[in-house]
Amino acid sequence: MKRPPVAAINTVAKRLVGRSDLLISRKGVRDSLVSLAGLIGCPVLDPEGREIGRLVDVVVRHGEEIYPPVSGLIVKVDNRKIFLNGARISNLTPSSITLSSTKINLEPFSRRPGESLLDADVLDHQIVDVDGLRVVRTSDLYLAPFNKEIRVIGVDISFMSFLRRLFPGSLARRPTPDHVIDWASVASLTDSTGVVRTSGTRAALSQLRPADLADLIEDLAGRERGALIEMLDPDLAADALEEMEDDELEGTLRGLTAEFSAKLLSRMEPDESAEVLRDLDNEHRESILDAMESTTAKQLRQLVSFDEELAGGIMTTHILIVKENATVGDALKLLVENRERESSDGVVVVDSKGKLLDHIQTVELIAADIKSMVSELIAKPYPTAVTSQTPINEVVEEFSNNRGSSIIVIDAKNKPIGRILADDLVDALSQNRGRFSQSGVTRA
Repeated sequence: MKRPPVAAINTVAKRLVGRSDLLISRKGVRDSLVSLAGLIGCPVLDPEGREIGRLVDVVVRHGEEIYPPVSGLIVKVDNRKIFLNGARISNLTPSSITLSSTKINLEPFSRRPGESLLDADVLDHQIVDVDGLRVVRTSDLYLAPFNKEIRVIGVDISFMSFLRRLFPGSLARRPTPDHVIDWASVASLTDSTGVVRTSGTRAALSQLRPADLADLIEDLAGRERGALIEMLDPDLAADALEEMEDDELEGTLRGLTAEFSAKLLSRMEPDESAEVLRDLDNEHRESILDAMESTTAKQLRQLVSFDEELAGGIMTTHILIVKENATVGDALKLLVENRERESSDGVVVVDSKGKLLDHIQTVELIAADIKSMVSELIAKPYPTAVTSQTPINEVVEEFSNNRGSSIIVIDAKNKPIGRILADDLVDALSQNRGRFSQSGVTRA
């Protein structure tokens, strides 16, 4: 598939990050771009033009600003590496950096929270081009003055820029902005903690579909994969994980801490989480469950224990339950509170002892008087119900007879404990086609 040109990427970025224009598109900024790769090893000069030392790396500070400012320089003076405050840069050219004063602190450099080294942490590392929906590798980074500070403005991803770096001299310092992505549309993943957080990239990532994010995560490797997930809102990250291939998801969880894995799996649909946990080895599974809130862990342990060829193995435990004496208004409020969940097509009605009475569809609730009792809507046909031990071939038969959107799963006391959605049944059949066909489930 042909990738969109940089101009098109920047147009999309304007919409995503909410900016009237991108800095890389401003002529004044483009004319002042300086290649980071070209700067490394160049002289750092005092106000009189005398060489203080040679540039080793550039330190940037990450916060709420879209274009991170240069907070300092790491300079080799004799055989020592020292830190010079970025506020003292008076002139930046493709071949040198001039300082405004000669005052030098000979203390060794120590990285502070929220800082990253552009050469060591970002150059030649994977980044996410949010608007092009692709994972790319940085061939060069461009700096330019903006708002009285030197800032990271763009990322060069062209192979030619990588080749230029193999040659010494002025050729390596010549910027080629035609292949530059504006920093506002980039998710960089490699500071000292593995994550570079900026308001612009978070805003852009939040507007991507979970399926697109899943593709980006799968394209990343090692700590960068975990870093992108950590950059996302946890609910969005959980949605993206649900879209990943099983083997990719299993590998991803191995790269995350048990605590963070537990946080994400707790936000996924229970049946999806249980399916993931089943594929993990016992030690890894227990470490994640131990890190969860006890009620959630207990629920998932029960789901994992069910045989995948039985109804309990494919059901979700997230169901909306109201008692028969609740009002229609109460039921609608519950639906609104859970509108993001897959179970928002209606409510399950139970009696005073918690036993199943009916499943009322959302459309029925909307059409009713909000002050009326839910019990007034109970009527035939009553919902189809199976137990957690019902074989999947019987569940298929019940679906074909019922033709509803889901089937309620009940326990031995006729109390609802979950439900099976049609798409969950299809997924189970497609993933285990061979086993189920031998058990009596055949394809039409």
